[in-house]
Amino acid sequence: MTDEPDTDAPTRSPVAPWTMMLTAFCALVALAHLYVAIDPIISETARNAYHFAVFAFLACVFYPLIGKRGTASKPLLFFDVAFGVMIAISAVWLVSAENAIYDRGVKLAPLDWIATIICVVGAIDLTRRLTGWIIPTLIVLALTYVGFWGQFVGGVFRFPGLSWETVAFRSIFGDDAMFGSIARISSTYVFLFIIFGAFLLRSGAGEFVIDLARAIAGKLVGGPGIVAVIASGLTGTISGSAVANTASTGVITIPLMKKAGFHPKFAGGVEAASSTGGQLMPPIMGAGAFVMAAFTQIPYENIVAAAALPALLYFLSVAFFVRIEAKRLDLPPMESNGQTLWTAFRKGGASFVFPIALLIGLLVSGYTPTYAAVFGIIAVVASSWLTQNPMGPKAVIEALAMGTKGMILTAVLLCSVGLIVNVIATAGVGNTFSLMIAEWAGGNILLAIVLIALASLILGMGLPVTAAYIVLATLSAPALAGLIADQFVIDALTNGALNDSARAVLMLAAPETMEAILAPMPRSDASALVAGLPLEVASPLRNLTVTPEAALTALLSAHMIIFWLSQDSNVTPPVALAAFTAAAIAKAPAMATGFASWKLAKGLYIVPVLFAYTPLLSDDWGAVLTVFGFAVVGIYALAAGLQGCMESPTGLGVRALLLLAGVACIWPGNLWLNLAGAVTTLALLAFNLSSARTPQAAT
Repeated sequence: MTDEPDTDAPTRSPVAPWTMMLTAFCALVALAHLYVAIDPIISETARNAYHFAVFAFLACVFYPLIGKRGTASKPLLFFDVAFGVMIAISAVWLVSAENAIYDRGVKLAPLDWIATIICVVGAIDLTRRLTGWIIPTLIVLALTYVGFWGQFVGGVFRFPGLSWETVAFRSIFGDDAMFGSIARISSTYVFLFIIFGAFLLRSGAGEFVIDLARAIAGKLVGGPGIVAVIASGLTGTISGSAVANTASTGVITIPLMKKAGFHPKFAGGVEAASSTGGQLMPPIMGAGAFVMAAFTQIPYENIVAAAALPALLYFLSVAFFVRIEAKRLDLPPMESNGQTLWTAFRKGGASFVFPIALLIGLLVSGYTPTYAAVFGIIAVVASSWLTQNPMGPKAVIEALAMGTKGMILTAVLLCSVGLIVNVIATAGVGNTFSLMIAEWAGGNILLAIVLIALASLILGMGLPVTAAYIVLATLSAPALAGLIADQFVIDALTNGALNDSARAVLMLAAPETMEAILAPMPRSDASALVAGLPLEVASPLRNLTVTPEAALTALLSAHMIIFWLSQDSNVTPPVALAAFTAAAIAKAPAMATGFASWKLAKGLYIVPVLFAYTPLLSDDWGAVLTVFGFAVVGIYALAAGLQGCMESPTGLGVRALLLLAGVACIWPGNLWLNLAGAVTTLALLAFNLSSARTPQAAT
């Protein structure tokens, strides 16, 4: 089992005066990144190399070579510091030697070789220290695949091999390598938003989130559970990490839920499922949103805007389960502690509300996420003086250092995983794997999603969420985007709306269909025809049929599906990282809590299907809101059917009707069926309400 990338606490605790020196150094690292974000005085490659250098050094200092978590490993401190200095010097040397390497015709000098080996070995060892053996094993397999054993593989994955010098150069300077595009995301967007989150936490925004949630939902039926849902969603805008959310909000919400009468495993499951939504919650969404923006070339602000309603849908799905369980157990509302919206805001709301509002405003106005994050950090400091926790120079330094320490694992992970992604791109493994998924799925998007979900679950057993998304997106996003785009081609064939150029391509590829494609085709025949087309025909047919806007929506849908599915390792046994964290707080069986969180997090699997088959991510807001509205009713029906309760317990027949109505509500492309499902659900709810009130009237 591995740990979440951006939540592990450092395993070595330096003693004074080293603590003060490291705090000052970490603060300077954060300040340097903030300055370069505003005034890029160095090249992108240099910035990425320096970024890896300082975080590799810090990883060596805080995470010992040998020893369990929490052990000091003092005898190894000198070696770890020396190793960290060697990695840092090697990274700086390589970026300074880049021009000389090109001048020699991409030939590495002896010192270049030494520095490259140290950086790669450092990446392998540090990912082992931070995340376990899976990522370093994948790095070794990837590098040796293109350098040696790929030539012995049969079939489509055979790779003739590259010289070790080429492998070494591309591993460092390739577009997707250690100092490439993923490192750029880490050194800019991700780190700046991690610093922003650290400032929010240091300003007391975390306490405000809990107070706000209690003021909003504390008096409702199932209030403590709904507090967990709201608090975890809002905390997600700060940390973007499921395990961090669970650890920070769970120590408050889980005891509240247990005190209110929820079973410990259910309380832990609610917190884990809610916290998993933290990585789906705009504007931060963990590191995945920034990686998605880089992969798709879709502006970050467009991605977070499209992600808002789906994230709300997820949190509503968990809240439905909470309320239904509270009704099933007949739990009373939580007693008021006197907390109101005004008292919560007066205590610490300004340092949360104003910076978040400014951040969103800047993004909507067209400013880059980099500038938005920097000004958001300044706004946190300024607005904290309107609260009971004003941030002075000491608090600012502590927040800067907290952000740097919280970034150690993520920075090392994102830079190191570039070694794997670079091999996937170099060897064409991603395209081959995408073709295999398309072939196995046979044009069936749902089957492709199931295959990707299984791959995600397997990868999640050894990879942190961000790394799992990067690997899965590299391997399978092209195939999934193509399958989604093919639906527009199928629609055109079904409606007889194929343009002349597309008809010409199709006639040349499949002349036997010449007569059939001149008129509207049955959808089943159109689907079979498109599924059977070879790639060299399917690709130009898409380009001629699918509008650029629709193609972009298909690409975003594919990546969003993979991003959502990559979260399932937080709540799905046997890994369930967030659930196991919650189980420890709840003092509940780990695996039972994992299964409870998996049941509660059904939105992780329902919403991706909506991404694939509906316009939920399109720019047609009328269609988006229609899908969203029916999905809200449908997910409530599914939750009620699974739990056997609405406002009062239901029988087996009603449960079956609820499940059917829920499926009807979210069934794509059939408005009448959606309406029938919604009407059935609302009618059953009205009947259930009247049944619940009848005994009270009799008494």
